[in-house]
Amino acid sequence: MCKLLLHQALFRNRKLGYGEPMSDIDLNLLVALDVLLEEQSVTAAAKRLRLSPSAMSRTLKRLRDTTGDPLLVRAGRGLVPTPRAIELRERAHVVAREAKSLLSPARGTFDTASLVRTFTLRANAAFIERFSVSLITAIRGQAPGVNLRFAPKPSKTVEPLRDGEIDLEIGVIETNAPELMIRGLFEDRFVGVAPHDHPILTGDATQAHLASCRLVLASPNGEFSGPMASTLQALGLAPPFYTVVPTFADALRIVAGTDHVTIVPDSCLPDTSRELESRSLKRFTLPVPTRPFRISALWHPRWNADPAHRWFRESVMGLVRAPEAGLAQAPESGLVQAPGAGLAQAPESGLVQTHDTD
Repeated sequence: MCKLLLHQALFRNRKLGYGEPMSDIDLNLLVALDVLLEEQSVTAAAKRLRLSPSAMSRTLKRLRDTTGDPLLVRAGRGLVPTPRAIELRERAHVVAREAKSLLSPARGTFDTASLVRTFTLRANAAFIERFSVSLITAIRGQAPGVNLRFAPKPSKTVEPLRDGEIDLEIGVIETNAPELMIRGLFEDRFVGVAPHDHPILTGDATQAHLASCRLVLASPNGEFSGPMASTLQALGLAPPFYTVVPTFADALRIVAGTDHVTIVPDSCLPDTSRELESRSLKRFTLPVPTRPFRISALWHPRWNADPAHRWFRESVMGLVRAPEAGLAQAPESGLVQAPGAGLAQAPESGLVQTHDTD
């Protein structure tokens, strides 16, 4: 039997607009009324609803008390509906069907071709430069009615995700918001980049070589800061002369036209060395200790069961994790660690939610 019982506490002392306080309602009666009026038999209705005939008889009595009408009356060996029952029959069927649909999981095939919606993706400039064309092409091919909006990351506050302004964010997890859904995408690491004829490319780069270079670092806040700046300062390798720019792309452009070197995530560079060399640049392994870091997708759980959002985020994640993207994929287990939230392991889908909240 369809479990549509609404607990009486949900209705006690609540008003329905213009009427009086709503009395306790058992929506199972609505389903029983629909089946009884269709079958016109207590035995047959009991069989459909998997109840005993005696329980079905008690339900019919409750319906009679609730509606103030006999509904079904004896006629020979069977039952016939009263005028009131005939009046209610079609309405009861429609309302019961709608109630069941309302309280059931969404069904049916999701049609991307007819989808009309705008999705907002927040990511840094390097991600947009690398994946925007491929992503737009893929989405346009499947869902021509979808608009894609790339939002900047002036800050990493989670409020736009919570407020629904951002549908999906790509980046390093730097939040302890416990409700956010997280999926690891790929592992990244910092590498050095220099002009193709720079002395630091002669032999193995040393810390002394790096400290003597004129350095370009990308920092959105305009300060000599960030994980690599902190590492260099801790090792006493912070260069006396440096340039700070807003994005990694800016840093690479400067390096291509000067004798400076830069430190950028490996994912910011072209897929092949040949393409990098066509810009007169070469990568080199940093002579300082660095740890790989994980790039993840984050979204608010309000969208988790939404078919359109599921299609969108899976499109983005599939594109990033595809072998042709040339990135080191995060493990399928999806292990992530949000600061202050502890280490959580994702189920088979690689999806993580640190814990439920109200």
